Amino acid sequence: MKVGIVVPYSWSFWGAVVEHAELQAEALRGHGVETRTIIGNDPPGSFTRALHPRLGRHDLPPPDIIPVGRSVIVPANGTLPNIVLSPRTVFRVKRALDRERFDVLHIHEPMAPAISVAAIALWRGPMVATFHAHGKLGWMKGATPLWGFLAERLDHRIAVSPHARDTAASWLPGDYEVVPNGVLIPPDADAHGREQQIVFAGRQEARKGLHVLLRAWPEIRRRTGARLRIAGADPLAVRLLLTRERASDEGIDILGFLSQEDLTAELLRAKALVAPSLGGESFGMVLTRAFACATPVIASDIDGYREVMTKETGVSVPAGDERALADAVAGLLDDEPRRAALGEDARRVAVERYSWPDIGRRLVGIYERAISGS
Repeated sequence: MKVGIVVPYSWSFWGAVVEHAELQAEALRGHGVETRTIIGNDPPGSFTRALHPRLGRHDLPPPDIIPVGRSVIVPANGTLPNIVLSPRTVFRVKRALDRERFDVLHIHEPMAPAISVAAIALWRGPMVATFHAHGKLGWMKGATPLWGFLAERLDHRIAVSPHARDTAASWLPGDYEVVPNGVLIPPDADAHGREQQIVFAGRQEARKGLHVLLRAWPEIRRRTGARLRIAGADPLAVRLLLTRERASDEGIDILGFLSQEDLTAELLRAKALVAPSLGGESFGMVLTRAFACATPVIASDIDGYREVMTKETGVSVPAGDERALADAVAGLLDDEPRRAALGEDARRVAVERYSWPDIGRRLVGIYERAISGS
């Protein structure tokens, strides 16, 4: 079986959907499935630096990646995704589809232009789609009458969470199967013997709540002596945020973009992950990433995270409440037996519910049904 994975964003910039697609491809290959990923790419150079001030990976994509155009930053749903919008992309997508002769196409965020919409419009074989977003999705007011009818071509619709399903169904009624985001699970993870540090992992966007953590940080630092490791956010943007919040950078390490291996190493060393997001999350992918590393989480009590968080895996706090956040982090770091027990339970939950080999097996079954027409 040969599967084409379609992503409307840029391979060059980290994001939950891009990470999902990469791990999906790896999991499918583990089940003997050949994959190619059709996605945007922003090669190094002055033009990319002008369009994208934040850091990314601008080396040569791996052989299974089929780049089909440069991206631009487009505000959507409280985030700043790197979406490919060039009309020339449509012709590149067509050439890729004609050349690769896939058995089935798996399209992520199928209503997002231009890559995903072009793929649905041009492909005449079996199609599976995954809907990731949760929220109001105001841009769908224009997209639905223009190309929403293309959703009728999909043979199977997947949502990564009940919230993502409800959001998609509000615009595109139909049947959706919930298949959660899988997570990269390292072979070994010991919840004990961690360094006195916590991790924030995510882009520097208002909805991720980094500013809330920075406001709480002086109190956390005073009470615990811990270090804060900020991964994924652009260093310059973090420095500007620190200045705007008049916050000290004492005890803060700004790491920038990290590879999968480096992020795993950070999580395996840390005592906890802090996710102070304010909303707009369809699935707590960053939480399950920590779970897999036996790292408990302190996270906002918001939609998307509630689907993932349990009392056995971490601590929930009211979104935007910096005092509650400081108390939760300090309390967890001061209680090592509880912290380690939460980490062990988090690892168990990740293995049981979010293992990519198991999710890959489910996807193969979905593809087989789509190909057979059942």
